[in-house]
Amino acid sequence: MSEFVSVASAVRRPRWAERRMLVASELKGELARIHPARTCCRRAELAGLLYAGRNAAGVSTLDHATARVAVQLASSLGLPVAPRRMAAGTRRHLEVAVDPQLAAGWSWADARACDHRAFLRGVLLAGSVSLTASGPHVEFVLPDARRAEELRRRLGEMEVRTATFERRGRHVVYVKGREQLGELLRLTGANRALLDFEAEGVARDVRNRVNRLLNAEEANLGRTVRAADRQLRAIERLERSGELGRLPDALREAAVARRRNPDADLDELASAIGVSRSGVNHRLRRIVALAEEEEEESA
Repeated sequence: MSEFVSVASAVRRPRWAERRMLVASELKGELARIHPARTCCRRAELAGLLYAGRNAAGVSTLDHATARVAVQLASSLGLPVAPRRMAAGTRRHLEVAVDPQLAAGWSWADARACDHRAFLRGVLLAGSVSLTASGPHVEFVLPDARRAEELRRRLGEMEVRTATFERRGRHVVYVKGREQLGELLRLTGANRALLDFEAEGVARDVRNRVNRLLNAEEANLGRTVRAADRQLRAIERLERSGELGRLPDALREAAVARRRNPDADLDELASAIGVSRSGVNHRLRRIVALAEEEEEESA
């Protein structure tokens, strides 16, 4: 097979797909703007594109940036470009065909650290990236178990944890979790995407913390209101029966403070009376218990 590159474009993606891939397209656009200066890095990145490409003869993709990178890399390595238009209606409307021997001749074991990062950049460009609210997720769909296990091992060497599964006869290596995806972005040089990604994570953590605090405050307020209502009804019952005036001074003092401050919590009542929080809580519970005992006797 002679070395050649062909590029074709066809139908427009549906609007729902464009909305879903907006952030992922920005990430791939940033990766596409990285132009390796060294020939070895350009060869490694193209090898990564071919390694994770879904087409045995090259790269088949929906992403324009990914196709453009494949053309630029192949051209810089001296491979001739032969544009070709695909038939309309094909599922993947961009295709770059490159001699697969290029990827077969590249060796991870013999490559330098910069080549490893360039290779992973190519793999990420060929992968499926999802940055939805349900959590970040990257998938690499490979034709056989050997290649999937090989990619999983290579990512593991770079401190990126992955998992694998099989889907419709193809083997999928996926990266899930903010920490793992952040490490992958750092390795591949997507610095702007990494900053935005981490900033969004911090903002989400702050929102979650504020929501937890608000929920806790609302729950505490609800308990305070219910307890105050129960205490006020107990005080009214003891007053109707004439028992309120015969209570010990400490209990009458707590009853007067509760009536004067029907919406106050225990800390505010304790401050008004000049006793501890547990002390005022004990007095009010005693008042409620006496009212319940009187109600039982009346029944």
